[in-house]
Amino acid sequence: MKLMKITLLLVFPIMFSSTYFAQSTEKNKASYVEYKNEFLKKTMKDLDEYYSKQENKKKPRESLKMDYTGIDIPKSVDEFKVFWHNPPISQGMTGTCWDFSTTSFFESEIYRLRGEKIKLSEIYTAYWEFVEKARRFIQKRGDSYFAEGSEGEAVKLNWERHGAMPEEVYTGLLKGQPNHDHRKLFKEMSSYLKSVKEMNAWNEEENLSTIKAMLNHYLGTPPETFEYKGKTYTPKKFYKEVIKLNMDDYVEFLSTIKYPYYTKIEMEVPDNWWHSKNYYNIPLTEFMDIIKKSVRNGYSIALGGDVSESGYNAQADAAMIPSYDIPSDYIDEYAREFRFANRTTTDDHGIHVVGYTKKNGDDWYLIKDSGSGSRNGKAKGYYFYHQDYIKLKMISFMVHKDMAKDILSKFNK
Repeated sequence: MKLMKITLLLVFPIMFSSTYFAQSTEKNKASYVEYKNEFLKKTMKDLDEYYSKQENKKKPRESLKMDYTGIDIPKSVDEFKVFWHNPPISQGMTGTCWDFSTTSFFESEIYRLRGEKIKLSEIYTAYWEFVEKARRFIQKRGDSYFAEGSEGEAVKLNWERHGAMPEEVYTGLLKGQPNHDHRKLFKEMSSYLKSVKEMNAWNEEENLSTIKAMLNHYLGTPPETFEYKGKTYTPKKFYKEVIKLNMDDYVEFLSTIKYPYYTKIEMEVPDNWWHSKNYYNIPLTEFMDIIKKSVRNGYSIALGGDVSESGYNAQADAAMIPSYDIPSDYIDEYAREFRFANRTTTDDHGIHVVGYTKKNGDDWYLIKDSGSGSRNGKAKGYYFYHQDYIKLKMISFMVHKDMAKDILSKFNK
């Protein structure tokens, strides 16, 4: 009996071990399958619905707007005498109104002077504007304004330094991208420059190389040469031989009582980041006279100013000064300056004056606008500005110097 027990004990481990090793040699298989977590999916859906309901409970954003009911204003672009301009296009999610409006202005100037229709690349100019802003930020060790906004004069400066090109060879849009969007680009550039400042890692060549790499990633790399109407151009050659505008022929005016009239001054707004002092300061009456004279002689105007007033109504396509703000007879240089001083007039937006009309004895101006607001009414891409709105709320404008020879002669050379 004892012998039998011993034998069984000896046999069982052998049997067990052989079975174990036989099983361990079997190889498992695997394959890619769709990940499914129905419970998590339902949880997220339920939460999204909950948050959506909470958002809908909130009151919609409201702002006080002038009621245009019963007011006799222009109803369509057809009521205006219109100068040639390229059709309105959207600047998308960018801060490049200064670029779109001034580029449109120069396109109209090319047609006025030579009868040539051309569509230029706004984003090529914006590309180099970002580079130049970054360059100054680096050279000033962070003591320089770096933002998306700028002034119309920046188009002149960048064309002279870096040239220009037609939109057909450089749109600034990636393949399949429906509209311009500089939000991620600007955020990355700003974060990078901030880190350079914090670490005191100033190296202009290396810093600008990084900025250009970001621009190339989000906007595409601008071509060094390109074909246009059967000829090969560089951007500088295209600017000199095709655009052929003398930038010295274009002057910018503003009107402020802070400095003496008939002197050239700096426009003191953040977007004048290079602190240009090329602005001709003139009395408000002359400011308005030049605008009126220009449009009646077929000259368009690049205009910049504030677009945040109660009388600025996208659904009505119109901009007026309501009587409950200030009656028309009281709009003068002091009312204008008061709004500069308390910062209710700011340098919001750049636009292009492309026409005018007379209605009920008042001047109305047709405004080509690249901003989103101009696409919410019936006149897509346009606004109708009353003369008082420009008189009170527009800060500066650019026009060909031929429309201001008599006034320019009053300035000390």
